[in-house]
Amino acid sequence: MRGQERHLFRPPGRRHGTRRQLLPAAAAVAIGVMTLGALAPPAASAAGPDTVQQSLNALVRDGGPPAALASVKGPGGRYRTYTAGTGDLATGAPVPVDGQVRIGSNTKTFVAVVVLQLVAERRLSLDASVDTYLPGLVRGKRIDGRRITVRHLLQQTSGLPEYTSRLGDDVRYYAPRELLATALRHPADFAPGKRWKYSNTNYVLAGLIVQKVTGRPLADEIDRRVIKRLGLRHTYFPAPGDAGIRGPHPHGYYQESADTPLRDITEMDPSWAWAAGQMISTGSDLNRFFGALLTGRLLPAAQLARMRSTVPAEATFGPGARYGLGLVSRPLPCGGLSWGHGGSFPGYETRGGVTDDGRAATITVTEQLTGETARRTLERAVDTALCR
Repeated sequence: MRGQERHLFRPPGRRHGTRRQLLPAAAAVAIGVMTLGALAPPAASAAGPDTVQQSLNALVRDGGPPAALASVKGPGGRYRTYTAGTGDLATGAPVPVDGQVRIGSNTKTFVAVVVLQLVAERRLSLDASVDTYLPGLVRGKRIDGRRITVRHLLQQTSGLPEYTSRLGDDVRYYAPRELLATALRHPADFAPGKRWKYSNTNYVLAGLIVQKVTGRPLADEIDRRVIKRLGLRHTYFPAPGDAGIRGPHPHGYYQESADTPLRDITEMDPSWAWAAGQMISTGSDLNRFFGALLTGRLLPAAQLARMRSTVPAEATFGPGARYGLGLVSRPLPCGGLSWGHGGSFPGYETRGGVTDDGRAATITVTEQLTGETARRTLERAVDTALCR
């Protein structure tokens, strides 16, 4: 999600929504204006300073986010990790290498994989209506679950209104159906299949369908079908009431305006994001996940091909971007495409991608970005990592 809006995580790309971002009282503790800690020294190479390290240093310089961290898999399978800035402004602690972060909308790709696995098992159909699995649940002004398909949900073409910009001021536990009910109080943005528009409501519904079809919690299905299958040791779907981050992590921050202090918002109940953005992971785990996805380790060829069948999504994800079924493609300046998603959550902004020839990069900064210049700088850092 964009900027200082109540819908606190959002897709990487253009500004949308209307509400100002609200903070949980317990997490919004002012820390005052502090000087950032020393930048991590650039990693040397035979050709001179490492370009990825230089990109991270630039991200945190001159009033940028407090910290940046990256995980990169280059040609030949060589892995490198990077950090810049300060991991905790209150203590001056360094940025943990490959630390855990809230990955926001990258969660959507995990959910889409589970849905497509169920399609491969013939327990679910992309062209079946939402009403097939959740009869009578999706009704509203110009909204009818009998006309919305599972494919519409995964590809963001349902026309369902956004729920995150309409939540109240209270940051608390939200049940998934409560999130859906918030959206359904508002009219559809357009008829199903007629346009493309990013809405987190689509993935709340996709998560509810997974639970109905499997009879198990969404978190359990993601854990069993994806996380454990790939051995992602630092990735998890927080349990109800789990407001912290379990492993080593940089703190996440929020700033109301340029002349106000940064606030530590690392801890909060993430349930309002649920299937649209609740997960926690590391850069290396995300690289492994997207790499395994593209090489067919998670889906049969037919379902992976459907996932990679895209429609234009430039209005949200930038020039040349296209949206598949929970998967985004972006053209690289060095040629070819990167595949990933990207995500944002209060205190964290994550971008990354993998290429068909096996390169991968994920970069996170510890502040939700609001300005177009800052977002473009982060995107260029990812491009630098993938193209070097």
